Amino acid sequence: MVVLNRIYTRTGDAGDTALGTGERVSKAHLRIQAYGTVDETNATLGIVRLHTATEDMRKLDAMLGRIQNELFDLGADLCVPDTGKDLGYEPLRILPRQYERIEAEIDELNGDLAPLRSFVLPGGHPAAAHLHVTRTVCRRAERLIVELAAQPGEHVSDGAIAYVNRLSDFFFVASRWTNARSGAGDVLWVPGKTRQA
Repeated sequence: MVVLNRIYTRTGDAGDTALGTGERVSKAHLRIQAYGTVDETNATLGIVRLHTATEDMRKLDAMLGRIQNELFDLGADLCVPDTGKDLGYEPLRILPRQYERIEAEIDELNGDLAPLRSFVLPGGHPAAAHLHVTRTVCRRAERLIVELAAQPGEHVSDGAIAYVNRLSDFFFVASRWTNARSGAGDVLWVPGKTRQA
């Protein structure tokens, strides 16, 4: 159980912080950057949900609410590296059923959409535009998680990598679904549109 009685502790004043294992590392450590960017993804998703709290967006908003909770699960997974030591408790890990549900939701949303014949520019409905911001922050989180996993001695669960990879795809499809549902339509890239002949 998480108990937050005091927000400031002064323990990080020297530029370090504790992992879930109790080990202290620099706040610039790649692991901290990775789960900090997961947290940033979650914050941008909060902005998206300001625009999906409507009757016509209820289905998507429920999906986004589940994802926000799972992003905390992902952060918990990342902040407790599997060192093989007994922690006295079972650390929270992302499970296959979590990213498999994301896949099913991608298929559900995508099933309502026309085939895509061009790249999509961020825009249209406000939720769609914000979903593109969330997608790009999520991709940055994925790059950091993959980089962390490639470091000698650093462990990242397979579930964490799979989940964040599916998630950015979900945000892309969700942005298209939002534009279709709202009637705003996709904003399509027109190659060379502004070049002079």
